[in-house]
Amino acid sequence: MNKNDEIILVVSRENLFQEGLFEGYRLATDLDYESRILRFLEYKRRGNMEGNAEYKQPIPYMLLINRVLRKVFAYKRAENERYVEKRLKGMWSLGVGGHIQKGDESDGSPIWGGLFRELQEEISTPLKGTPYVLGYINSEGNAVGKDHFGILYIVETDSIEVYPKGSEIAEGRLMSLEELTQILTSSDCILEEWSEIALEPLKITLRNSEIVQQE
Repeated sequence: MNKNDEIILVVSRENLFQEGLFEGYRLATDLDYESRILRFLEYKRRGNMEGNAEYKQPIPYMLLINRVLRKVFAYKRAENERYVEKRLKGMWSLGVGGHIQKGDESDGSPIWGGLFRELQEEISTPLKGTPYVLGYINSEGNAVGKDHFGILYIVETDSIEVYPKGSEIAEGRLMSLEELTQILTSSDCILEEWSEIALEPLKITLRNSEIVQQE
């Protein structure tokens, strides 16, 4: 099936931003957008939603971490022609995620269905515990962000290695904050905007993990 013909989950801006639009990052403890999305969700053809100013496409955006090692899975998106989202080709990312499809609702919450499907498609690693929402990402500054709304999840693993599976990932592995900084400060690295927004919440999460282990 052509990606533009996929039936995906969307929510109207009016229903999503009842208190007004926010830009950047908002903590999950401030407002439960996840429940709001489930309340007001609709399903539309993906091609009709691109550039549609009336709707947002919610995306589970998952930070995969090993809390004990204090590492996060970081990867570079492939630059080959098979990559669907051409606007993100070649960029580095900290988040695994994708559109929520109509079929993801078969096991209950379509958000969770989409989350686990994307993880199975993109990476190979056993998970630990239950994923949880850290916050939400909204960016109106570029064409990608204007159409989409990020649900930032923390997903944990005990594995010391995480292997990318999908062809859309050129390279990726678990990295410490120090290793990540070396890559992100290199001259040829371009970090996608959502990952830039998620970087500080990630640092806080990993540093809190270190404090807990020391106590």
